Amino acid sequence: MGMAANLVTYLTGRLHLPSTTAANTVTNLYGAGYLLALFGGFMADTYLGRYWTISIATPIEALGVGLLAITAAIPSLSPPACNNGSTCIQANGSQLRALNIALYIMAVGQGGIKACVSGFGTDQFDENDEKEKSMMDYFFSRFYFIISIGTLLGVTVEIYIQDYVSFTWGYGICCFVFCFGLVVYWSRTRRYRYKKCMGSPIVQIVQVLVAALRKRKFKSPSIDTLYEETTKAARIHHTNQLHWLDKAAIIDKDDYQTNGSVIRNPWKLCSITKVEEVKMVVRLLPIWASTIFFWTIHAQLLTFSVEQASTMKRSIGSFQIPGGSFNAFYIAGILITSAFYDRVIIRLMKKWKGKHGFTHLQRIAIGIVFSILAMVIAAFTETKRINVANTKGGNLTTLPISCFILIPQFFIVGMAESFMYSGQLDFFITRAPKGMKAMSTALFLSTIGFGFFISSLLVVIVKQVTGTQNGTAWLANNINYGKLYYFYALLAVLSFINFIFFVLCAIWYVKTTKNGVQIENIISSSDEEEKYAMEMEDTLTASAEIDHE
Repeated sequence: MGMAANLVTYLTGRLHLPSTTAANTVTNLYGAGYLLALFGGFMADTYLGRYWTISIATPIEALGVGLLAITAAIPSLSPPACNNGSTCIQANGSQLRALNIALYIMAVGQGGIKACVSGFGTDQFDENDEKEKSMMDYFFSRFYFIISIGTLLGVTVEIYIQDYVSFTWGYGICCFVFCFGLVVYWSRTRRYRYKKCMGSPIVQIVQVLVAALRKRKFKSPSIDTLYEETTKAARIHHTNQLHWLDKAAIIDKDDYQTNGSVIRNPWKLCSITKVEEVKMVVRLLPIWASTIFFWTIHAQLLTFSVEQASTMKRSIGSFQIPGGSFNAFYIAGILITSAFYDRVIIRLMKKWKGKHGFTHLQRIAIGIVFSILAMVIAAFTETKRINVANTKGGNLTTLPISCFILIPQFFIVGMAESFMYSGQLDFFITRAPKGMKAMSTALFLSTIGFGFFISSLLVVIVKQVTGTQNGTAWLANNINYGKLYYFYALLAVLSFINFIFFVLCAIWYVKTTKNGVQIENIISSSDEEEKYAMEMEDTLTASAEIDHE
C-alpha cells in the first residue's frame, strides 16, 4: 500500500504521464498481482508448498521494489522536471520499460505471497486440537491488527516520505522492510509446521472434463452403476445438475483389465465424488462473475480519487496531507464497519433472530449497494470540484476547495468492501470442496484482479468514445478539464445493472440442490450451511483479509 496508493502521483508528477495512462498502469499492476495469485497457489499446492513459495516470492517482490527505487534515483530513467510555463516531457519508451520491469517483478512476488501467507499461518495450528484451534483465532486477530497498522503507516508515513523527502527514499524503505521481514520469517524455519503438497485441484477439474468429453456419446446410466472409489465418510451426495459431467464416472469395457479389475486412469475414469466436487466449483462461477465489477469501483480509490485529492486544498495548518494518504479514510471505513458488524449487528441478529449475522450472499449484496451509493456521491462531489476549476481556471496547482469533501466516497467504499470481502470469502471457502479450499480462495482473489483489468478497459473505451479534447472528454489528460463525474455516474449505472445480475445468480444458486436438500430461501442459507458458516467465519474471514491487505 505504501507503493500502490501513491503510484499514480509518481506517474503523473514525476514521469508526466496522462492521468488515464497513470490510472491504467496502477490498475493493470494490481490486476496482475491478484491474478498471479492463481499461479502462486498452483505452485504451492502442487510443487513447492507454502513455505518455499513465500521464501521465493518475497525476495522477488523485494527485488521489484528495489528496482523501482533505482528507477526513481537515476536521473536518466526519468524525464526532466517541468519548468514554469513550459510543456512537460513525458517519459520515453526506455524509461517506461524500466518502470514496467520493476512493477511486474513486484506483481510476480505479490501473487506468491497473497496465495500462501494466511494459509501458512493456519498450517501452524492443529484444528483437531481444541486448544490450538482457539489459539488460531488469537493469532489471526493479532496478525490482522499488525497488518492494519502496516497499511496505515504505508498510506501516511510512507507516502509522506515519498512526497516530501523523495520517492527514492520511500521505495527504498519499502525494499528494506521486505528484506527485514524475510530474515525474521527465515529465522523460525526449524520451528514451523509443514504440510505436504496435496496436488493441484485444477488437474482434477481438467481430468473430469476430459473423461466426460471422451464418453460424451454414452447414455447417462443410473447412479448405482457409476464408478466410486471414495470412502463412505468422504462421499458427496449425487446431484442431477450438470449431469453430463456424470459421464466421466461411466465404467466402459475399456476401463477393465484382463483380470476384471478397473483400470484407475483419472483421465478416462473419475469417481462420482470427484465429479460432484467439480460440480460444486462450477456452481460457484455465476457468483464469481457477478462480483468482479465491485472491484472496478475499488480501483478508482487508487487512481482518479487520488488525482482529485491532489488538485484540492489539503492543508491542516502548516501540514500538507499527501493525496495518496486519503486511502486512510477507506481503511478506516473497513475497520469501523467490521467492528460495528462484529460487535453490534451480529449480537442484535443473534438476539432477535438467532442468526450469526447476515448470510454470505446478503453481505455481498449489501457491499454492492454501498458501492453504488459511493459512486453516486463521488459524481456529485466531482461536480462541485469541477465547478471551482471552471471558475478559477484549470491550470491552478491547488484549487480553493477543501479536500475533505472526498472523505465520504473513500469511507463508503471501505464500508462496502467490509461487507463484500467477508461475504465473498465466506462463500468461496465454505461452498468449495474440502480439497479445493486453496483454489477457491485464489478464485476469489481473481475477482479483484479482473475488476482492476475491467477498470483499465473502461478507461480505454471511454477515452476512445469521448476523445481527449479539453472540455468534451470525460477523462482528459488534466482532470480539471475533463468530465470525471460522468465516468463516476457510468460506474454507478453499471454497478446497478451488475447488482441485478448478482441477485439473479444468487436466486439460481440457492435453489440448487445441495446434498439432496432443496434450499428455498432466496439469498439465504440452509440451517446446516449456516451452522457451518458460524463455526468457520471468524477464522476464515481473518485468514483471507490478511491475504487482501
